[in-house]
Amino acid sequence: MLQNLILKFIEVKKHNPNHVNELLDLLQSEYVRGLISFTEYREIYRELHELGAVKPM
Repeated sequence: MLQNLILKFIEVKKHNPNHVNELLDLLQSEYVRGLISFTEYREIYRELHELGAVKPM
């Protein structure tokens, strides 16, 4: 699932993500827009968090 998010990021942004927080931003956007389920969101969020992603305060 994380690999699919990375591919989506590259497709949309036209470059590789520089930090996992960029992937988190895309993940949250996809979830809010209803493009992924809560279960998918939670699973990918957990992976990103383990890689060091943090939500901005």
